[in-house]
Parts: sequence; structure tokens; C-alpha cells
Amino acid sequence: MHNANPTDRTRAAKPQRQTYTLDEFGAMLGVGRNQVYAAAREGQIPTIRIGKRILVPKVAGDRMLSGEAA
Repeated sequence: MHNANPTDRTRAAKPQRQTYTLDEFGAMLGVGRNQVYAAAREGQIPTIRIGKRILVPKVAGDRMLSGEAA
């Protein structure tokens, strides 16, 4: 009989996040909070709004970080 943990076999893959918060994205860019929020307001950073939350789509943010056009 195999003594493997049963949750190892039945555990579903955890969905990966598809967005960054502005604070996370600012840290990745190496800029402060005020600067990243101002850039988002001016349209320099691609964002989506869900309620009061402002998020950076991961695909667009990763493109921006790699130097590709958004």
C-alpha cells in the first residue's frame, strides 16, 4: 500500500493571478507609490479598474517591463 498524502493527488492547480496591484508594479519598476499612481492616471501604465481597485493586467505589465509596446 502506498503511503502518499492523498491531497497530493487530488489537489487542483491554484489559479495564477492575472494582475498586479499598483504598489507591486511600482516596486517592479523601482518607483515610488506617488509616481506609479500618477503614471497610471496619465495613462503611461495600462490599468483596469474593478470597484475602487486599480490593477495592472499581468500581460500588459510584463510587456511594458520587457520594453515591448503595450
